[in-house]
Amino acid sequence: MSEPGLPQAGAPPALDGWQRLDPRMLVVYPITEIVKYIPVLLGTLIVGTTSGNPLWSLIPVVLIAGFGAARFFTTSYRIDADHVQLRTGIVQRRTLSVPRPRIRSVDVEADLLHRILGVAVLAIGTGNQTAKGEEFKLDALDTSRIPALRAELLAHTGDHTPVPTDPGVAHHVPPFDATAESGVEIGHWRAAWVRYAPLSLTGLAIIAPIAGIGAQYGLIDVLSSSAPVEHIDEDSTPVVVIVIAGLTLLSLALVSLAACGQYLATWFGLRVLDNGTTLHLRHGLFTTRQITLDLARFRGATLSEPLLLRAARAAQLEMIMTGENPRQKILPQAPRTAVERTLDELLRTRRRPGATIPAAPATAPDTTAVDDTHATWRRPAAGSAPIDAPTGHTGPADAPVDPTAPPSLIKAPTGTPAPPPISGSALSTIELHRHGPAARRRCYTKAAWPVGILVAAMVVLVWAGVDLPGWTWTSPVTLAVVMALLAEDRYRGLGHRVLPGTTGPTWLITRRGSLDRNRDCLEAPGIIGWTVRQTFWQRRSGLASVVAATAAGKKAYLVDDIPHDQALALIEAVTPGRLGHR
Repeated sequence: MSEPGLPQAGAPPALDGWQRLDPRMLVVYPITEIVKYIPVLLGTLIVGTTSGNPLWSLIPVVLIAGFGAARFFTTSYRIDADHVQLRTGIVQRRTLSVPRPRIRSVDVEADLLHRILGVAVLAIGTGNQTAKGEEFKLDALDTSRIPALRAELLAHTGDHTPVPTDPGVAHHVPPFDATAESGVEIGHWRAAWVRYAPLSLTGLAIIAPIAGIGAQYGLIDVLSSSAPVEHIDEDSTPVVVIVIAGLTLLSLALVSLAACGQYLATWFGLRVLDNGTTLHLRHGLFTTRQITLDLARFRGATLSEPLLLRAARAAQLEMIMTGENPRQKILPQAPRTAVERTLDELLRTRRRPGATIPAAPATAPDTTAVDDTHATWRRPAAGSAPIDAPTGHTGPADAPVDPTAPPSLIKAPTGTPAPPPISGSALSTIELHRHGPAARRRCYTKAAWPVGILVAAMVVLVWAGVDLPGWTWTSPVTLAVVMALLAEDRYRGLGHRVLPGTTGPTWLITRRGSLDRNRDCLEAPGIIGWTVRQTFWQRRSGLASVVAATAAGKKAYLVDDIPHDQALALIEAVTPGRLGHR
């Protein structure tokens, strides 16, 4: 027996009238509120025990649990033909209203308690930044109701196919509480990737606040006033060095363990599915999340390569989408081959098979050159037969993709004609145009400033009469070597490429950075404006910085230190006619 007002399979639902959330939220909310106020409850427990009347400590528990339970009776939602509305508040009533065409993503999240009770949280994203407490979240809904509800909310994005029931389908996904989606798998997580977790700063972000709290509550004072520290003398130097080295190693181990734990908890079981109209992400160990993104708002992707990940031949993948998280990650730290494979599959929906990307010439070319080989090609819907572009032959549905295998090793199932590969380099590996010797000199000049400042500071100290140890004069040399290496790496990271198309989109590929290097692949239709900047030193070097403005992602994508005579040609090549008249 179906509940009135809910979307039913096979017929367009008419969701009129206000509806309650699932009654199981009467368990979820009180427990959530009690966990949130644990410090307050501990304080009342201590006060009640010391006063000789421990029953006083039960009053806050009852009040907090009652407040959580009251939210069930004061929370309701309604979905009509034009809007989705959420009404909340106990003392102060509030109604959130979202126009249905403005819905850009639907996220499904379930922590351990929600999964035990068979409920989940459904969050609607509109692309606008909202303050905490202003999000449109339905907590909690029965997981059996979520697929139809999510399909209805995303109906304006195109076909939203249900989960296939044929276990023989190659890309079938085991359902997560009956909310899984169908599509072609373009990436998935592997347990071996956890080795890349310590190469990021997530572990430090977890440990640093804990260490800060300890320092705030006098941990440093306790250590400094301890007997071993007070008896340190000149003969104890080796012991001090050993202790400091041990503490450093222990800190690195803790940071690495914290990073690995956070990585596993967040990305365990990640699967990325593309059904041609939406992209589905599912991941999480304790708190499982499902994210559905509208590919109509897709504008490109970013291959992120911080220095440590780059040294380990690893990277991360982020999407560039309008109205979404500026850094919507779809692959965490992973082998670069896996990231490139997923990026190529993601961008393949914007290019037709068989398109040839010309090889980059040895010298910087005229960026206004036009290549007519690109055309639009959309991936067939899940379960349909892919079309072979040269012959028009059709075959069975796509096989699952191994995200760690290079494109040359991806094979179709036996007896299945595979779609023809894209010849030439993929957008993730295609060679970029260098910016020339002037850009290299500028990288070295900027790297020399810290060395010059350090030398000047040391000279001032000596002039002021400070006796500096002889070994301190080696620090400018060491810093100079480090900065020179970073300058060379930064120059090698500079580059851009324009891949024009006829009926398909033109692509702007730009790369910059050393410690945090990003390779951005941006569609020309997503660019809404340009800015050409020149500092005083750039004008002296004949260089410029070109900023592509877009409503997606980070909003501004920089082509840094490009020769000025190529800047305007770059703009004309990416967006013809946008230069206007001056």
